[in-house]
Amino acid sequence: MGTIRVLTEGELRGVVGLGEAELAAVEEVYPLISAGVGSMPPIMRVEVPESNGEIDVKSAYLPGHSGIAVKVSTGFFDNPAKGLPSLGGLMMVFDSGSGVPQSALFDNGYLTDLRTALAGAVAARHLSNAAASKAAVLGAGVQARLQIEALTLVRPIERVTVWARRADRAEALASELSPRLGFRVETADTPQMAAAGADILVTTTPSTEPLVDETMLHPGLHVTAVGSDAEGKQEIAVGAVAVADGFFCDSIAQSARLGELRAAVTAGFDRRAVIELGSVIAGAAPGRLRETAITICDLTGTGAQDTAIASLAVDRSRRARAGIEIET
Repeated sequence: MGTIRVLTEGELRGVVGLGEAELAAVEEVYPLISAGVGSMPPIMRVEVPESNGEIDVKSAYLPGHSGIAVKVSTGFFDNPAKGLPSLGGLMMVFDSGSGVPQSALFDNGYLTDLRTALAGAVAARHLSNAAASKAAVLGAGVQARLQIEALTLVRPIERVTVWARRADRAEALASELSPRLGFRVETADTPQMAAAGADILVTTTPSTEPLVDETMLHPGLHVTAVGSDAEGKQEIAVGAVAVADGFFCDSIAQSARLGELRAAVTAGFDRRAVIELGSVIAGAAPGRLRETAITICDLTGTGAQDTAIASLAVDRSRRARAGIEIET
């Protein structure tokens, strides 16, 4: 018999957020992924076509982490019409030494949203120009907002442009963020207009048709794509991948299966030219070679990131005595 700590989304929001320690926890896993340290199995996906939905299972064991997270995340993209969020899920954390369940994290997708935004900041830190001050985001959901906020941790952002298929949602996000962040947040009528003046462009949509093509790329631009995490999704056109000075990703295997690399490889792009972000962070591979370079980073999201953020949340919740403990 033992105990397991149960935490709700509200309690988790009280112990982890967009902070420097959380950023470091996510950043540290990338070299481990690239070095093949630990164990990270392929994502398991359950398609629910009748409901325009999917259920994904991700996990990873990382040496040095006390817990192993197993995440079940859901994406049901017709939910907003039902008054429900599109994304959700929960995580379970097991002791890495014994396999005994430590915690059940009913986060409703919060930890996934958090680590995805922090991953975007990590990519920008290592691949965008250090003086990048103008950002653009495609999409106006939770992830779009968090990506903008996370960027402020690593770059001196002074202006943001938002584009979304629904102009009212873009306007709402701009109105929310501008007073809170203290700089100008405006909207654009097209993805092309959003990208035109940006130093950093982040794509956060579930699009199945490319939103960013080679005509939108300009010297010095860095693009982070976080929306494509399934076989049918694509935000970046093959032509854009081909003309960029560098294409990076969190996991080559995942990007080739689920991300922006999939369509590019099918069209003949040489995956040997792809560099994993972990290799850049570890200093084993070059990142941005010059100020005028065009870089693209595809983030499909990994179980290693889930283990990192969940382990941090469990450790902090223990110290804060957050949540409840139940006998098992």
